[in-house]
Amino acid sequence: MRPRDTSPDAWRVYIGILRKMSPQEKFERTLEYSEFIRGACEAGIRSQYPEASDQEVFLRLTQRTLGFELFRKVYGDVLPHR
Repeated sequence: MRPRDTSPDAWRVYIGILRKMSPQEKFERTLEYSEFIRGACEAGIRSQYPEASDQEVFLRLTQRTLGFELFRKVYGDVLPHR
């Protein structure tokens, strides 16, 4: 499904590039994108909580990933309430 902000011609080029990639290349790109998104999320948390330790940033990112209920079941009430 083509994103609304992408022209049909650009989308065809993108799909052509994807079709030429091996499964391993696609997997490697997926890992790279995932790492990029994780870094962006961590930066957002650090911006929102500038005094947070690395451990707190990890926990807050994990909480956002798992959701509040599952996070509490796994980690308990470990995050400071700010």
